[in-house]
Amino acid sequence: MSGVIPTAPEQPADEKDNQIKSPDRRPDAPPDYNSHFVPGPPGPAVPAPAGYAGGLPMGYNSPQQPGTFFSYQPAGGAHPIQYQPGKYHMSNQPVSVTWMPGPPPIPNCPPGLEYLTQLDTIHVLQHFEPLEMITSFETNNGYDIKNNLDQMVYIVNEDTDDFTRNAYRTLRPFVLRVTDCMGREIMTMQRPFRCTCCCFCCPSTRQELEVQCPPGVTIGFVAEHWNLCRAVYSIQNEKKENVMRVRGPCSTYGCGSDSVFEVKSLDGVSNIGSIIRKWNGLLSAMGDADQFEIHFPLDMDVKMKAMIFGACFLIDFMYFERSPRRSSR
Repeated sequence: MSGVIPTAPEQPADEKDNQIKSPDRRPDAPPDYNSHFVPGPPGPAVPAPAGYAGGLPMGYNSPQQPGTFFSYQPAGGAHPIQYQPGKYHMSNQPVSVTWMPGPPPIPNCPPGLEYLTQLDTIHVLQHFEPLEMITSFETNNGYDIKNNLDQMVYIVNEDTDDFTRNAYRTLRPFVLRVTDCMGREIMTMQRPFRCTCCCFCCPSTRQELEVQCPPGVTIGFVAEHWNLCRAVYSIQNEKKENVMRVRGPCSTYGCGSDSVFEVKSLDGVSNIGSIIRKWNGLLSAMGDADQFEIHFPLDMDVKMKAMIFGACFLIDFMYFERSPRRSSR
């Protein structure tokens, strides 16, 4: 029959799979190959690196050593170049902040003050605000509290409205809020407004700071005492009973040297600790970015440590806070 087209005999299905399929007629299409992969015996198990719940991600070889990056081998047989972590900071990544490890809760210790039980020295670093110097607009103060290992312990932020800050300047009443690494407000410091236009020896004109820990629970006061020659304060408990005294230098405006405020017993014989305003060069002379160093005994009552800590801020506002100069026009 002339109208019938001859066809090849049918082949079994297993023989069809072993043959190479016809290539795609498109010029850019890759050829299609049959898989002749035969699974071999399993290799040695590789321990999963830290941070992975299972094995390694697909496409990765054995893990690198922790804290290192891949090495680049240049041509010519030179030594490999290895980049140290942290030395080359990427501009699109935020700077990491190292916090002091949180201690466990301690009986009869206000929550959040457990950090102070492990410290005998803390550093108070005020934030530098260049916009404040340029615009003469007083902004809220901010402070970083660190230990000797440069680990962050607390963050202190002022909470005062714009009108009060710029109307009363260094005499302004303020509220300072102390937060920990979790963002919890663990301490509040309040300074009421006291008029200084009257006689300086009048009790109503003397500055005072109230310390609350936790917020709403008063643990003590820092009260100013009138003195003709030097700064004198008394640290009081929640009943306003004098516990310690702070005695400042005759001149707190020394240029090129530190200003030391000694923390002494009530009789003035025993030296308990100190609040030192560090000289920081041009930032201390021109800018408003003070640095303080606070020393107290390691085994001191944690509430009294918090009171010495609070006295540092009253001293800063009274003697070292520089308001931006207003324009004379």
